[in-house]
Amino acid sequence: MSFAVFVLRALIGMLFVGHGAQKLLGKFGGYGLEGTAGFFESIGLRPGKPLAFAAGATEMGGGALLGLGLATPAAAAGLTSVMGTAAWTVHRPNGVWIDKGGYEYTLVITSALLAIVAEGPGALSLDALRGREKWGHAWAVAAAAAGAAGSAALIASTQGAGAPPSAGAATQEAPAGAAAT
Repeated sequence: MSFAVFVLRALIGMLFVGHGAQKLLGKFGGYGLEGTAGFFESIGLRPGKPLAFAAGATEMGGGALLGLGLATPAAAAGLTSVMGTAAWTVHRPNGVWIDKGGYEYTLVITSALLAIVAEGPGALSLDALRGREKWGHAWAVAAAAAGAAGSAALIASTQGAGAPPSAGAATQEAPAGAAAT
């Protein structure tokens, strides 16, 4: 099981690093900090530039930590927060299914993150080198709660920043690489 968790951690971690690089650096077809900031502003996440930076940095940093299996619950909490914010602000109005722009992807990724924490990063991880091959279900619940709280706080703090356009319109108008993960 340890090798399977390693593969899952490495894959998800690398993809998050890539998503962060899209937001911060414009790599892999992304629109960089300015484009992402503009998209964030269009969906009511204001101020766009600091929030775009925070999302990109969380994805890059959290993805790297996850891939390395280091501070796994903290990595999952940060990434869960980004996924929760994307699910709520961009995907929720579109329903479940991803082919309609829904939150299916964010839900699956979040579930995988929490399963990795519950199972533990495995023997092939930096956590294991530090004596923590397993974390357990309580840590997964804590990571989920921290991620949800972070996302909810961010969303609540932006509610008074001006009414965003409908999520469907924002999703259609935004450049694909600038969208929240």
